[in-house]
Amino acid sequence: MNAIISTNFHFAKQTNKYVGKVRDVYTIDDKYLVMVATDRISAFDVVLPKGIPYKGQVLNQIAARFLAATADIVPNWRIASPDPMVTVGYRCRPFPVEMIVRGYLTGSSWRAYKAGAREICGVKIPDGMREHQAFETPIITPTTKAEQGLHDEDISRDEILQRGLVSEADYVQLEKAALALFNRGTQMAAERGLILVDTKYEFGKKDDKVYLIDEIHTPDSSRYFYADGYAERFAKGEQQRQLSKEFVREWLMDNGFSGKEGQQAPPMTDEVVRGITERYIELYENITGEKFRPEPYSDNIYERIEVNAQNMLARL
Repeated sequence: MNAIISTNFHFAKQTNKYVGKVRDVYTIDDKYLVMVATDRISAFDVVLPKGIPYKGQVLNQIAARFLAATADIVPNWRIASPDPMVTVGYRCRPFPVEMIVRGYLTGSSWRAYKAGAREICGVKIPDGMREHQAFETPIITPTTKAEQGLHDEDISRDEILQRGLVSEADYVQLEKAALALFNRGTQMAAERGLILVDTKYEFGKKDDKVYLIDEIHTPDSSRYFYADGYAERFAKGEQQRQLSKEFVREWLMDNGFSGKEGQQAPPMTDEVVRGITERYIELYENITGEKFRPEPYSDNIYERIEVNAQNMLARL
């Protein structure tokens, strides 16, 4: 066993289970969530055929660190992380949009720009920009939060308000919080010699108060460049050294897969899987400044996760 790709726990007072692209989320007494970060990996909103060993631990531990470091900006759902792959927190009512904050013209925004788009999610982009160029100030390009199996779709602030997806008062809070979180993440990345390029935030409500939910500043939700050499590479028009999941998307596109209907994900060899694991660990060590200590996979790993989560729940 070298990856956790599914779970089937039965916790006391469990009222629901939701299987996301990466996480298995258990609802407890309609008040709390047990979020298990599995080793599944997705790209283009499609779960790939093999899991990535230690990916869940990497994501969960990075998210826990950043949630703790940003709680002064906006309250978040996390109560504790009783296991390397688990976070227990409050159940919030999620907003049906994701707040994407972009500091640079990179990835999907660059692909759209290169194809002629000069407006993304209602935000106007000036002519003459180059790939990996910094925006004058970070921009917010929201997406809908799609149901399982469907693709998130770009949406503008005006469309969100017109469709009543989020009230104007709440949306103002989401914008303010997203930009403040991005600023904090940028500062923390800079301390580690990295540039936070873009990221996504998800928010919900509990007791009529806005909460940050889900993960934050992980390689699944964010893109980082190495600061060292960024300016030189940009001046020469070279690709940036980056830590993100973009390399997985690029590998898939190179092998003829971009999530379109009728396409099949290419086979994932052991070498490909091992390389992805190494990249996730590389990001962990760079963003935290600490050596990654993998929790061994063993025959009782499911029992360990269940016991650790149940013990935490018993204290709530």
